[in-house]
Order: sequence, then structure tokens, then C-alpha cells
Amino acid sequence: MKGTTILCLLLFLAMLFIPFLSVGAELSDKTLPNAPKITESAPAVQPTGDSFRILDESTQQVLTVSDTDFLYGAIVTEMGPASEPEALKAQAVAAYTYYSRLRKQAQEKNTASDFTADPQNWKVYVTREQMQQRWGDQFQGYYDKLTTVVNDVAGKVLENDGELIDATYFAISSGKTESSEDVWGGKLDYLVPVASPGDMLANGYQTTVTLSAEEFKTAVLKVLPKADLSGDPYSWVGNAQRTNSGTVETIAIGGQEMKGDAARSAFGLRSANFTVSYLDGVFSFLVKGYGHGVGMSQTGAQFMAEHGATYEEILAWYYPNTTLTNL
Repeated sequence: MKGTTILCLLLFLAMLFIPFLSVGAELSDKTLPNAPKITESAPAVQPTGDSFRILDESTQQVLTVSDTDFLYGAIVTEMGPASEPEALKAQAVAAYTYYSRLRKQAQEKNTASDFTADPQNWKVYVTREQMQQRWGDQFQGYYDKLTTVVNDVAGKVLENDGELIDATYFAISSGKTESSEDVWGGKLDYLVPVASPGDMLANGYQTTVTLSAEEFKTAVLKVLPKADLSGDPYSWVGNAQRTNSGTVETIAIGGQEMKGDAARSAFGLRSANFTVSYLDGVFSFLVKGYGHGVGMSQTGAQFMAEHGATYEEILAWYYPNTTLTNL
């Protein structure tokens, strides 16, 4: 396995010499390129015998899904099937670890289901039939590719001190991931900030949201009803406290303190890494990244895979102090 120091250097060199490259985890099938050319169907993966109990949010029915089928359906709700195979493998291991951990917790609590999903809206898990309906003529090529991916990583999980890790992931970082301690308050030595420079080259890395003063005021008062938003709107926003990776922890608005996550939700931002300005009756938010920023960046994983990293290297980079093993 390549040393992480060398890998980081290669990533930064790639940034210097490929300034116009635009990459990212494909969050919508509408952006997918043509399906890869596969001349032979990959052999089907045999079920492991284990299963997940998934509560369907739309129907309120509990679905019993084999581990193998879940891998197929979980991968494609997070990454487009045209993504690099090594990135898809990294995503598969991260998702399998994350939801296996939830399953273990559910079993210990003796709950009726392991976790919830919304297959109708492509959240957490979808069926083979849904993939076929969405991908049409491209289905078989994509499914064969997924079969090869699943064959290579079925049953593999990440552990820390012998326990399944909380393998969180998200779409795009601001160039450096966040620590779980800064974002959620729980310190974990495998969810720490790591460089993810490829994210800064991705489509969607930087977005802008604008709100009129009245829209801004309405959004704030829903969260901070005691905020003083009288006088010149220019004075409504004060200083922000940030993490080392740039995410807003708290920001002063109308003399009150609003948490970064609350601001993200209130103003409809893609992440809590933002700056805000006011001019001519309009508040403008400049937002970096997409998601909570903790764990594996899916865009960063794709970037690393495009530059030759294996899924093992990707996982070791974004989840340091972990061991890749079989469940």
C-alpha cells in the first residue's frame, strides 16, 4: 500500500497540473456519461445468508434485504454507477460498515427494524427493479459493473479497536474534511480532518444563495425568535466561530448565537462552511462543499481513484486508525 504522505503529495501535484479538471461523486443519474462497455456479464454474487431489516419510510413496511442485495442498492443511492470502480468499492465498504453498525445496535436494543430508508426517493437503498427502470438500456452494463465491485468487497468492514466504526460520508468537502468532535461533539480518532484537495476542482464545490432582507429575517426568526433584526440589515450579522477546516460552528445574528448547522438548514445552504455579505437589500451566502464534512468525501474518493488509488488506500486516507477486515 502506498504511503499516505506520498499519496497526499500526488493529490496536491494533480491540483497544480490539472487546473481545469472537474470531478465529483455523481449525485444524479442525469449527469452520468455513457455506460462502460462490458462484453461479458460478471458472475452473480452469492447471498451471504445475512440480512437487513429496513423500514420503508413511504410504506411503513419492514423490508428484509440480504446483505448482498443491500450492497447493490446502497452503493447507487450514493454514487453514480459510472464512477470509478475503486471509488464505488470504497463507498460500498463505508456504507456496509455504517449500516452493519446500526444493525448491531438495533439487535442489542431488540427493535423491529435496523434502520429506515426511502427507496421511492432513492435514499439509502433501492431495488434492482428500480435501477432497471431508471437506467433503461444502460442497466445491464451498470449492473455487471456493480457485480464486479460487490464481488471484490462483499463482507468487508472497517473496525477501530475491534468495533465497527461510524463510517460517515458526504458529497464534497471544502478541501479538508471535518472532525466529528467539531461537528457533532463526539471525539473519534478515525473521524479527524484530512486533506481532500480534489474536492476543490469539483462541479458544485462552490455555490451561492441569495436572500432578500425580508426572506433573511423570516428565516432567522424561525430559529431565533428573540433576535433583534431592527435597524440597518448590514448590522444584523456578526462574527462567526469556525472549525479548523472552515465550517461555521456558531454565528452571531441579531445579537443571538446561531449554530452553523441551524444556519445551513434555515438558509437552505449545501454546507455549514459559508460566508455571508449584505449589499443593496440582498444577503449573499458563498458556500463551500456539500454535506456535513465528516468522514469520506465521495468526490475526494472519486478523485483519488481517477489518480490510481485503490479502495483500500481511499478508505485508509479518509478513515485513519482503522482496520479493513471481514464481518
